[in-house]
Amino acid sequence: MNQPPPRNLTNELAKERNRAAAERTLMAWIRTSLSLISFGFGIDQIVAAINRVTTDPDVVRLSRLVGLMFIAVGVYAITIAILEHRQELKRIQRDDYLYISRRSHGIVVATSLLLIGIFAFVAILIKT
Repeated sequence: MNQPPPRNLTNELAKERNRAAAERTLMAWIRTSLSLISFGFGIDQIVAAINRVTTDPDVVRLSRLVGLMFIAVGVYAITIAILEHRQELKRIQRDDYLYISRRSHGIVVATSLLLIGIFAFVAILIKT
């Protein structure tokens, strides 16, 4: 009879720790994405309330655009987090697990937020 080779307990526990770390990372990305999406939605709701009071269309357009940018970054972050998580789980299940350095999606999100901030700052500076 052909039996599978015995499993190394140390390796299996290491895989379980890596899987738990991947779950924690995904949960952190979910919290970050939810915050970004909520913040963008909140900006849009505030703009809608201001729109009822003011007649300046530039303020409304700019604020709505910034809100939509936050939502877009949040959607990007959660999409990438889900795809990365699935890939990581597949890599952990393989017996030939090998660490591969990858581009940080946190840097991409941080850079996007920096650009949104600069855009909003310049737009407000020009407007006033």
